[in-house]
Amino acid sequence: MKKGKILSGIRPTGALHLGNYFGALENWVKLQNDYDCYFFVADWHALTTGYENTSDTKSNISNLVIDFLSAGLDPDKCNIFLQSSIKEHAELHLLFSMITPLPWLFRCPTYKDQLAQMTDKNITTYGFLGYPCLQAADILVYKANFVPVGEDQLPHLELTREIARRFNFLYKEVFTEPQPMLTKAKVLPGLDGRKMSKSYNNTIALSDSPEDIKKKVLTMITDPQRIRKDDPGHPEVCAVYAFHKVFNEEEVTEIENQCRGGKIGCVQCKRNLADKMLTYMTPIYERRQEILNKPEYVNEVLQQGNENATKIARQTMEEVKSAMKIDYNLF
Repeated sequence: MKKGKILSGIRPTGALHLGNYFGALENWVKLQNDYDCYFFVADWHALTTGYENTSDTKSNISNLVIDFLSAGLDPDKCNIFLQSSIKEHAELHLLFSMITPLPWLFRCPTYKDQLAQMTDKNITTYGFLGYPCLQAADILVYKANFVPVGEDQLPHLELTREIARRFNFLYKEVFTEPQPMLTKAKVLPGLDGRKMSKSYNNTIALSDSPEDIKKKVLTMITDPQRIRKDDPGHPEVCAVYAFHKVFNEEEVTEIENQCRGGKIGCVQCKRNLADKMLTYMTPIYERRQEILNKPEYVNEVLQQGNENATKIARQTMEEVKSAMKIDYNLF
């Protein structure tokens, strides 16, 4: 027996990196064994900030699904589908946009933050302001019981819950309020010590080969105050040490002591880390190569996932239209 229904998605904006993996995918792989999971490629959401350049969207969608599968998602255990293939998302989004007060959207923290940060893009659009309505539709059209989120995403989910409450109050009890499933993600910095981000070009991608991973690890920023091997180190400011805490938990205390005592050089420490990372990541890379040798597999996975998602979404929309008394058929 499954413990409930889970819904989550990722935008296809480029290769997934280790920050994405430990922030979401690692948890998804565990959840698929115990929950009825629906994981989607959020291609419409990608348009809210990337509407001006869509030339890579098709390849990004395919690569994202390959990242999902190589990370360990199993289409026999979960549903992997494409947002834009399920038109009910757009239909419910439209209906929600009719009942959602504008102040709810303007107070969304991410809306204000991204307007301030993304000054290089024109995102003062209706689509960007209203994306929480689309997000609510994504979740509620499947009547998801749980949504895996970090604490910073709780305001988004609460807005979805408010929209569900407002709909139920105005019309009829159709939607259950989805509950947050708080995830404590392992945090990894980028190669340069800053936040891992494609925009900083400081990532290790899930698609990187073992050779690429080795090279990238050797370029990682360490303690800038440590000049010689026997200088006392400060692992708390070292990106390599942060990776050891994730990939080398059994030896991390010893490494910390050796670093602080000046008993291990940074190059040796990086090589140790690279070995541990390859042990963890090589199976992911090998699964990717197997998938790439089956060119139709991604389409088959999406087709099955789309069919399963469509059945639920259509049933929900029938209930929504009936509740709103707009299920008329004049022709």
